[in-house]
Amino acid sequence: MGYVVFLSVVAAIGGILFGYDTAVISGTTDIVATQFALSEMAKGWYVGCALIGSIIGVLVAGVMSDFLGRKKTMLISALMFSVSAIGCAVCSGMTDLVVYRMIGGFGIGVVSIVSPIYISEVAVPEKRGTLVSLYQLAITVGFLLAYLINYLVLKGADLSLADADSAARASEQLTSRMFNSEYWRGMLGYETIPDLLFLVVIFFIPESPRWLIVKGRERDAFRVLSRIYPSENAVRDQIALTKNSIAGEVKSSLSDIFEKGIFKAVLIGSAIAILGQFMGVNAVLYYGPEIFKNAGFENPLFSTVLVGVVNMLTTVIALLIIDKVGRKQLVWWGVSGMIVCLVCIGLYFVLGTLPNWFMLTFFLLYVFCTAISISAVVFVLLSEMYPNRVRGTAMSVAGLFLWVGTYLIGQLTPWMLAHLTPAGTFFLFALMCLPYLFIMWKWVPETTGKSLEEIEAWWKKH
Repeated sequence: MGYVVFLSVVAAIGGILFGYDTAVISGTTDIVATQFALSEMAKGWYVGCALIGSIIGVLVAGVMSDFLGRKKTMLISALMFSVSAIGCAVCSGMTDLVVYRMIGGFGIGVVSIVSPIYISEVAVPEKRGTLVSLYQLAITVGFLLAYLINYLVLKGADLSLADADSAARASEQLTSRMFNSEYWRGMLGYETIPDLLFLVVIFFIPESPRWLIVKGRERDAFRVLSRIYPSENAVRDQIALTKNSIAGEVKSSLSDIFEKGIFKAVLIGSAIAILGQFMGVNAVLYYGPEIFKNAGFENPLFSTVLVGVVNMLTTVIALLIIDKVGRKQLVWWGVSGMIVCLVCIGLYFVLGTLPNWFMLTFFLLYVFCTAISISAVVFVLLSEMYPNRVRGTAMSVAGLFLWVGTYLIGQLTPWMLAHLTPAGTFFLFALMCLPYLFIMWKWVPETTGKSLEEIEAWWKKH
């Protein structure tokens, strides 16, 4: 079991990079918008451009991971994060910044697909939910790390941009600009540190045994599985089970996802992936400081750090209970709590007379409900819903919908806050929770404790 945990932790480090790259943008939005005189839609584009890269990454991640293997694909994503972090720190203007953000977004899209796949394929069924949830926990660690870095860099920065014109700023040393007048460079550049860790440790893990079996490399798969399962018979049983599930096929194509049963799983996975983005989660991640500022908070970045702490600690709880309580129960209770919290936050902005602690309390409760339900469950479900031979392709389709939804929220939230008002925006998020609950209740099976092959058989039967 210790070896499986090690493999899962290494793959989950990709989630730290995912989380950092996603959340760090929240601390840079105002300064970048001011420095480059961005409009509301241009500010949305600055936030959303990385998500265009993510969409591209998701589109190719399945093909890459099925062709190159899970390990090499994770390595490629790590390289993309390195290029992005260094490029953002030293870029010369807004165009370069957008390009490097898109490169980082490509890495996010790839790792969001391949890391959960890898973990689900090395995990034993009874621990798979917990182990795949390590990836979501790593994302929240990345969120918190980004919020802390943003807070600390801003706290130490010289914010008197008005004291230096553009020519003077251009003559400053890069390090001074990174942590003073253009502190957003330091915030974005710090991602290099966890990325180097990911880049190194990938070399210490083997290829996914299921991918090896699909490619006909049964001997290599046997060596890997021998370190996961306690006996040779258990290893042979697992190999036989996997070989039966792929039915002798070693190649997958886009047309395979249209098979009876599998296509239904892809549609449902895509629906919960895109709907989950319209329930306010990423609006909080990208624009938390702006929302707290609109609510009258004196130190919005510190409040965002509290959001990161609650998010991470709640994910630890979810990790401990997901294989005991079950995926659907967590979603049902968590999303119900999200609706209540979103309505209360909306009422705070409508009434305008409630104290700040009311807003902060329900904001943190909303984060708790989100982290213990949809955030913890979505990557687990998407990583275990599909057959071995089409898992990469099918997850790419569902991941595409997830990132399209994420992009739309990143792009449109500044407009919604300005034109729908913060209250209207949060009421809209609450409304979008209802179809998500219906789909989970009506069409998604409980997958807790079932092998990947049993889940595949369920979809084909239904």
